[in-house]
Amino acid sequence: MADQEKVGARVVVREPGSPDHATWAMGSLFEHLLLPDESGGRLGVATVSQPPGIATPLHRHAREAEAFYLLEGEMTYRAGDETFDLTPGCFIFLPQGIPHAFRTRGDTTVRYLALTEPGHLLGLYDEVGVPAGALRIPAQGEGREMAEEIARWNDVGPRYGLEVVGPPIPA
Repeated sequence: MADQEKVGARVVVREPGSPDHATWAMGSLFEHLLLPDESGGRLGVATVSQPPGIATPLHRHAREAEAFYLLEGEMTYRAGDETFDLTPGCFIFLPQGIPHAFRTRGDTTVRYLALTEPGHLLGLYDEVGVPAGALRIPAQGEGREMAEEIARWNDVGPRYGLEVVGPPIPA
């Protein structure tokens, strides 16, 4: 118990559909299941719901590794020089420093479990986006305008060790 107290980690239980913390960013819903301060900074976990066509630029993280488990929908993921088509049940681990990008595909919502180690990367979405007004993908006009959000990404990203190194995966 003393070790847990020292690093600030504690037992966390979240019931389905009742996150204490949710964010709208990138036209998406981030439901935070484990915040970095709850894990002593070691891990961040969120479920992410995104509409079709969302794409990130090719980027890398200087400090974090990421992992994703696809629950619903389809996405294309580029990691280094390889490209993967992910369907429900697929898992991908991205070591720290590897350039990566994704694009959601199809005509249904994509939903995945996102894990970051250490956990502070999820704070980036809080700084770029806005607190979610509901547990759903934001409607048109909710959240920030894309131009404002991109400007915030450029300002905030370097503090999180995020470096954009190329364009998104083409549609």
